[in-house]
Amino acid sequence: LNLAADCNAILKALQPIFQEQGMTETVHNWEDHGYLATYIKKNGSFANLRIHPHGLVLVDLQSYNDHTKGREEVHQLLNKVEERMKELFHGNIKRVKRLPTILRGGVVDRYWPTADGRLVEYDIDEVVYDEDSPFQNIKILHSKQFGNILILSGDVNLAESDLAYTQAIMGNGKEDYTGKEVLILGGGDGGILCEIVKLKPKMVTMVEISFASNIDQMVIDGCKKYMRKTCGDVLDNLKGECYQVLIEDCIPVLKRYAKEGRMFDYVINDLTAVPISTSPEEESTWEFLRLILDLSMKVLKQDGKYFTQGNCINLTDALTLYEEQLSRLYCPVEFSKETVCVPSYMELY
Repeated sequence: LNLAADCNAILKALQPIFQEQGMTETVHNWEDHGYLATYIKKNGSFANLRIHPHGLVLVDLQSYNDHTKGREEVHQLLNKVEERMKELFHGNIKRVKRLPTILRGGVVDRYWPTADGRLVEYDIDEVVYDEDSPFQNIKILHSKQFGNILILSGDVNLAESDLAYTQAIMGNGKEDYTGKEVLILGGGDGGILCEIVKLKPKMVTMVEISFASNIDQMVIDGCKKYMRKTCGDVLDNLKGECYQVLIEDCIPVLKRYAKEGRMFDYVINDLTAVPISTSPEEESTWEFLRLILDLSMKVLKQDGKYFTQGNCINLTDALTLYEEQLSRLYCPVEFSKETVCVPSYMELY
């Protein structure tokens, strides 16, 4: 409202609407802090009407309705509340905002947070795969817009729509992988491996990390069956003409390669995003990233390139802190960065 709320007037105006629904009323009055009225129906549905003295009026209606008629009744009740408020206050309503229905407890979970903490509702209509590996929960959900989406421990990793992510982490078409040695850390959805194999490399080695990756055997099993638009057939076998997939911890593998003097033209890190925390000395994830960076530099040719994801563009402090880590490596490096829109992330990365 544009003016202070007349709590009693609002209660009296809206009371008949809830009474028509057969709802009983309980009112709490905090004097200087406004009113809370609760309306309860025999079927368990209820509404909370919260009136703040400064002019904010909130209506929260919760109802267990799994049929069209029940949902329509909810909309009709809210329409009546809105119309009555407009009649009561005429031109003194500053803004009316009605949020979409939040569906809780359904078979399909539509709500997944972005990296910077915003809640996004996806158009998920099917649970394709849902299993727990020794390392993480693995879900593959179907979206009408984005196709199948791989979600690991609550984190949206990649959808069939997200070729832009794969292209970006490979250098956005600016690199020549022909005849090159490539090391992929993570990448269990198979997208990077699938795209690089098309470019005729000499050999691609993909290796995992046990506690912080998006790759374990169960991820591979799920993706090769349900994410084939992303991975093609490269996950059907762990070895191909120009690639191999190692299901083992990548840290010992990197140390072994460094000791053997094995060198790569490209190292692509698809293990984990830049940590959100801005306290690197207190966060083991930052220590893990520095370890991976140092080990990767030891197996990278002098003129080689290291590609990795960053994080949501809104996490400026965390991204800046990551760049600072690059000055702490055992050898000097130069770096550049690009921003890309990944469809299913619903945010710039």
